[in-house]
Amino acid sequence: LKAGGVAGVCVDLILFPLDTVKTRLQSPQGFRKAGGFRGIYAGVPSTAIGSFPNAAAFFITYENVKSMLHHGSTSYLTPATHMVAASLGEVVACLIRVPSEVVKQRAQVSPSLSTLRILSHTLYHEGIQGLYRGYKSTVLREIPFSLVQFPLWESLKDLWSWKQGHVVDSWQSAVCGAFAGGFAAAVTTPLDVAKTRIMLAKAGSSNASGNVLAALGGIWRTQGLSGLFAGVVPRMAAISLGGFIFLGTYEKTRQLLL
Repeated sequence: LKAGGVAGVCVDLILFPLDTVKTRLQSPQGFRKAGGFRGIYAGVPSTAIGSFPNAAAFFITYENVKSMLHHGSTSYLTPATHMVAASLGEVVACLIRVPSEVVKQRAQVSPSLSTLRILSHTLYHEGIQGLYRGYKSTVLREIPFSLVQFPLWESLKDLWSWKQGHVVDSWQSAVCGAFAGGFAAAVTTPLDVAKTRIMLAKAGSSNASGNVLAALGGIWRTQGLSGLFAGVVPRMAAISLGGFIFLGTYEKTRQLLL
């Protein structure tokens, strides 16, 4: 819990400006109208509050499920074990992440409004379900992401450990995390764009229903491939750096605590 929470806070706060740029690039109103480079830390209170419990919930679930599934499983099933553990971890973590993400992204494209005002406006007009707008699309983005990232991260660590004859250091785990995160970020960008459009959609609009396939179809028809991969460069940069900081900090903190 502590290691995951510390890792989550570090990565989210350090890389927040890149996340803001990515969100504004994906916004239906366009980068400049969404704020451009102004108010680059808009929405950061929402992230600061949600980071620790979100990351802690993920790693508690991930490590416990991985531990349970490892008993009696053969080595060739290890990637499947990591996939199942990561997927369940994301489902649990998204219960905390999505409300924080909704408020954060709306603040990022409306830098003149405070985080508290956006939260109260969402609750007044949409209720609790407004804070969970995009839960399905977030889970549908995070599960494929984790299916790629975590088995790749674990496999790279095992390969590096085997090559050098001892368990990887925390900085080596961070390097593996950067590569795994960047690759996973690239292939799941269309799902991230769809999630952003759903969260930013006005109440009552077609995207507000949360239909991921409809959102992807709409983006493809109006903007084509470039629309589906909007923000891919800052997303890859943020998640590569994030993978380095997040997974490296997690391993180092866990080593210190254990």
